Amino acid sequence: MPRRRTRLSVAAALMATLLALTSACSAPATTPTTAAAEAAGFPVTIAHAFGETTIDSPPQRIVTWGWGAADAVLALGEVPVGIPKQTYGGDESGLLPWIKTKLADLGAETPTMLDSSTNEVPVQAVAALDPDVFLAPYSGLTQAEYDQLTGLGIKVVAYPETAWSTPWRDVVTIVGTALGQEEKAKAVLSDIDKAIAAEAAEHPEFADVTVAQVWDTSGNFYVYLPADPRVQFTEDLGFTSAPSVTALDTKEATFYYTLPYEKLDQLTSDVLVVYADSQTEMDAFLKSDRAKLLPQVAAGTVAQVVGQASVASVSPPTALSLTWGMDPYVEALAKAVEAKG
Repeated sequence: MPRRRTRLSVAAALMATLLALTSACSAPATTPTTAAAEAAGFPVTIAHAFGETTIDSPPQRIVTWGWGAADAVLALGEVPVGIPKQTYGGDESGLLPWIKTKLADLGAETPTMLDSSTNEVPVQAVAALDPDVFLAPYSGLTQAEYDQLTGLGIKVVAYPETAWSTPWRDVVTIVGTALGQEEKAKAVLSDIDKAIAAEAAEHPEFADVTVAQVWDTSGNFYVYLPADPRVQFTEDLGFTSAPSVTALDTKEATFYYTLPYEKLDQLTSDVLVVYADSQTEMDAFLKSDRAKLLPQVAAGTVAQVVGQASVASVSPPTALSLTWGMDPYVEALAKAVEAKG
């Protein structure tokens, strides 16, 4: 499957990808114990896949893990002491461009970058940062890692149910709860919604145009389903997921499937969004015999999303990445719709 934090591990979550995920935001359970505590927002108890974690006071030393949690912390105006390196889409130090920009805006130094190359939590490196809380709401945290961290006295917030499956909006909500900033988290999400709505209003031509989203990589042709956050984002802009996308679904995953090359001619839509790590990769695909089977390629209605950072920004999106990558994404869509005529 696409790499979730390798390529999708940002390609279907990346995926490549990458991931995930949708609809409504479910707020974590909050349990204030006194009127004074309720006013202050603490303590809070957050339920997750490994049980419940109670945070007694506002965390001062925050470590994040997985995808999106660091972005949410920064969007809320806090700076983590440790965040995971992101080799996909990051710079030479593993820092994603939208995080780098936000750190500069906050006048903050780069947090300690934790090795995430194996997807295993570097427990001792985390412990050395003496964190008040370890936030991993969208990650592959295991029970053994959770037990190790909590055994060291670290408060850990894992994903609500399933690894690498938390809707990106819920990541923001969970982090906001853990930091005692639920209202600010709502405001962050509201601002993102307004930015998306503004783009949709500026492009009424997007309304009801059908779209399919794909990635041809490592010998596989991935098609993204309506449950994938990049598809939901595109629908928020006014597009409609093409009926062929669900009609061809092989049911191998909730947010994507692989389509045999001989069936590419059946993936019909007004616009086709194609993801690629580089322009060289994109050009090679569009010139290939298999790409010529796609009716959108012949019609010139292809929206190209090129570059690891651009792909990562929507795989899945985060509190910072969605608006960071929105302008070039909308521009690519607009060109494809214009070619449709």
